[in-house]
Amino acid sequence: MNIIDATDREMLHQLQLDGRITNQELAQRVGLSPAGCLERVKRLRERKIIRRFTVEIDPKAIDLALLIFVEVSLDKTTDRSLADFAAIVNQTPEILECHMVAGGFDYLLKARVKDMEAYRAFLGDRLFSLPGLKETRTYAVLEEVKTSSLLPVK
Repeated sequence: MNIIDATDREMLHQLQLDGRITNQELAQRVGLSPAGCLERVKRLRERKIIRRFTVEIDPKAIDLALLIFVEVSLDKTTDRSLADFAAIVNQTPEILECHMVAGGFDYLLKARVKDMEAYRAFLGDRLFSLPGLKETRTYAVLEEVKTSSLLPVK
């Protein structure tokens, strides 16, 4: 288990808010010396607590306004069929997230496409070609009430 203290948590919070913050500014915000702050960030990265630094893009600005969720049921759930499904999902850029779930279906997918016409093409060209696919149910998002990748670290 990764044990982190309150200072690490504050650092993670600040980095989630602004991944481009300078080490000097981060050190000031969390009450550390710049050298101590840099060492902690390095340790958090080495321990894979900080996985990567990224940029959040407005999907509409790049013509990916339609957010969809898809329930997926497979015809069988053997180790091989699950691995084959996961391999294809990981090669499909429109699929942003894929979660194996407990309940009435096997996976929940989150995907982004341009519009409903693009989704129909995605459904036919990509989803229906997934190995072992039995059934899908699609939910088109009408309004994004809350979208966040910030984890409540403090």
